Amino acid sequence: MKKALYRSFMELTSNQLNSYLLRKFTTSSASRYLVKSFAKTYKINQEEMEKPLSDYRSLHSFFVRRLKQGVRIIDERKDQVVSPVDGILADLGEITDTCTFFVKGQTYSIEEMLGNHNHIDKYRGGAYVIFYLSPSHYHRIHSPISGQVIRQWTLGKKSYPVNEHGLIYGKRPLSRNYRLITEVQTEGKHMAIVKVGALNVNSIHTTHPSSEIKKGEEVGYFSFGSTVVLLFEKGIFHSDEKNLPKEVQVGQSIGRIEFSN
Repeated sequence: MKKALYRSFMELTSNQLNSYLLRKFTTSSASRYLVKSFAKTYKINQEEMEKPLSDYRSLHSFFVRRLKQGVRIIDERKDQVVSPVDGILADLGEITDTCTFFVKGQTYSIEEMLGNHNHIDKYRGGAYVIFYLSPSHYHRIHSPISGQVIRQWTLGKKSYPVNEHGLIYGKRPLSRNYRLITEVQTEGKHMAIVKVGALNVNSIHTTHPSSEIKKGEEVGYFSFGSTVVLLFEKGIFHSDEKNLPKEVQVGQSIGRIEFSN
């Protein structure tokens, strides 16, 4: 009953009118009066910010703020995969031979997540990594590896919560929500960066200027808190992370990639 009620609530609140009103207010100059209290409530580290608090003219401009150059150190070792975001490394594990994985009591299909069976075979038996971003986090997205973008596409229309309760009680939000998928190739190996929209907010923006991306380079941003899922083809990603969930930052190593397989 609890699960059904929670899902019903999410279905009612995730509509275009709510999305429009939320976006309208947060991008307006009136919302700038909330910036200071937002920063205080979420304990934002102002020393890291590119600009002083008073320079942000709306809540949205503050939310998508950039950081000062050099405050995130990128692990430049070639075989290291780095965190693409500041956030919570929530889960990682193996993708089954049937192209599914299990998170918070729910089974996710790679075909459903990527939306095309032609893209899934390479991920059979591979690995997944999930990051969650709360409102307190920096919301720019960076590349976890260096490589070439070989395709990019969007799926989904509405977005439901992707926080702890959303993942437990929602109906497979990681594969139903609006999402922007970027597939990257490096030395013949493939990975997918799945950027998942959050409740009422489908704004995921890309910022990389070309098909070539460098590890640690900014590739996009979320307008509000959300989730990133990394998918790796079989045998290339290895991680010793065990004590999850844990806080991570952009550029921090989360595992290594094996190019010789």
